[in-house]
Amino acid sequence: MTASRLPLAVGDPAPPFALKDATGQVVKLADFAGQRVVLYFYPRDNTPGCTKEACAFNAIREELAARKAQVIGVSPDSIASHEKFAAKFGLTFPLLSDPDHVVAEQYGVWQEKKNYGKTYFGIVRTTFIIDEQGRIARIFPNVKVEGHAAQVLQALAEMDQESK
Repeated sequence: MTASRLPLAVGDPAPPFALKDATGQVVKLADFAGQRVVLYFYPRDNTPGCTKEACAFNAIREELAARKAQVIGVSPDSIASHEKFAAKFGLTFPLLSDPDHVVAEQYGVWQEKKNYGKTYFGIVRTTFIIDEQGRIARIFPNVKVEGHAAQVLQALAEMDQESK
């Protein structure tokens, strides 16, 4: 799979998932039926970019709630890693563990990457907004962390305008 093409497009049904969160509880996409979900995939807990992204989403959780949206983070990290990461930074939204990258593959974000001449597979930072009907409403591929939370809020505001 190439980094430029995701298998999902706006309007597609969001692939269902059931993954454990930082407390070991199973969280399913179906749990959020009738709500918007900001589903973001990130490479690794406690790295500078991932920490910045998680903290930015945590900082706007009230604005997200006002837009009827729940944020959920997904990475291949373990439940224990998520638990420590959430506690360290006071994160109040679910961080889901996808150690076998099954959900990341369904969403097309488990891709070949290159770093310092080494080729490997990993998560390409990507955010999906899933609408109240369970369809992909917006896709943010190859996310740059700086300003991303504001982009997501803007997209939710646009969705509110479109639904009027």
